[in-house]
Amino acid sequence: MELISCVIPTWNRAERVADAVRSALEQDWPAKELIIIDDGSTDETASRLRPLLGPSVRYERQAHTGVSAARNRGIKQAQGGWIALLDSDDRWLPGKLSRQMHFFREQPEFLVGQTEEIWIRNGRRVNPMKKHRKYGGWIFEQCLPLCIVSPSAVMMRRELFDKVGMFDEALPACEDYDLWLRVSARYPIGLLGEPLMIKYGGHSDQLSRTAQHLDRYRIRALEKLLSSGELSPEQYRPALAELRRKCKVYGEGCLKRGKEDEGRRVLALPGRLEAAMPGRSEKS
Repeated sequence: MELISCVIPTWNRAERVADAVRSALEQDWPAKELIIIDDGSTDETASRLRPLLGPSVRYERQAHTGVSAARNRGIKQAQGGWIALLDSDDRWLPGKLSRQMHFFREQPEFLVGQTEEIWIRNGRRVNPMKKHRKYGGWIFEQCLPLCIVSPSAVMMRRELFDKVGMFDEALPACEDYDLWLRVSARYPIGLLGEPLMIKYGGHSDQLSRTAQHLDRYRIRALEKLLSSGELSPEQYRPALAELRRKCKVYGEGCLKRGKEDEGRRVLALPGRLEAAMPGRSEKS
């Protein structure tokens, strides 16, 4: 039975992370290890997790350097051939790991895949908006507007990180958007159409609520990708078009708020990239 390494980053979520860890421990796939990376918590995280630790559950602390650094540290320590990510404010439903392993055995062409999910916002179940719809297969263009791959729903081959790189520790937000763009540009992403995790939201410490102007980080991710030289012409054109849309919205917003230097820089960015990559414009 193949070993699955479950990587759980956490920061000041003593209440929630214990539930996340329990949901991983209760999975019916026996060959698993749990790696919990505490990103410098100052609450009761360590004491809450102590009763849950054991031979297959490892807990480590690091200085507060962000979720990407915590995930990367756990991934680098993983012994399994498969990596399953779980955010400390989410929870897996029973059978999540075994159902995904069954999916990969039936469709071995996939190196990475995710499941559907249940959304809970402020204690109530809600339906995701249409823009959050998940897709399976070659989904690069669907990934361009915003992140539609949930870390807690994903399982992937360990080797995938050797091929596309790790989470970008320089991004304080949208680090998942950045990674899944790099992945989806090169590989199909499988989708198991069954909700096997619960995604909680609405709490004040949620990264998407605390990071200001998320599109500035999506713009940075698109800039990196477009400058990499790794996109095909068919991928480059829609990526540049999406960058133009995001730069227009964010850049004009900066001008209205009096941030003229940043606004002008962002509005000029697509043109600079296009000039640096002749023959790859969205019209070519």
